[in-house]
Amino acid sequence: MNYFDPKSVLLAKHAQHVVLIHFPIALFLTGVLFDFAGLRKPRPTLAAAAFANLMAAAISVPFVLTSGILAWRWQLEGQRLHGLLLFHLVLGCLTGLLIVAVAAIHFRARKAPSLPTYRLPLELLATLVVIATGHLGGFLSGVNIPS
Repeated sequence: MNYFDPKSVLLAKHAQHVVLIHFPIALFLTGVLFDFAGLRKPRPTLAAAAFANLMAAAISVPFVLTSGILAWRWQLEGQRLHGLLLFHLVLGCLTGLLIVAVAAIHFRARKAPSLPTYRLPLELLATLVVIATGHLGGFLSGVNIPS
């Protein structure tokens, strides 16, 4: 495989998931960071930045989940999942659900005077699940394997 040939990179059986996954992770973590920064210094710009990042993360979740399932179907030819790959799939689905739930809370509270406080523990939980899912994905891709 030529790493500098766009066709071979874009059409690789697994490459789309590996590339796409970074967008919702970065957008979600940035949105949570802006939300927590808004607690210290309540500014409308921080709330707007948090909202925009969380919405973009939630919009990208279905594409990433689909690309992960397609990578499994193409790369492993639909073999039965077990071990780390199964755990990664379960955590990935949970991560997607949590990201969409946090975004929905922010979306529904757009008209309310303030955001509900229960969102903060949910955002922390979602952050921990995102980290665990990404860590497992690193092992599956070979990035986190000790040499």
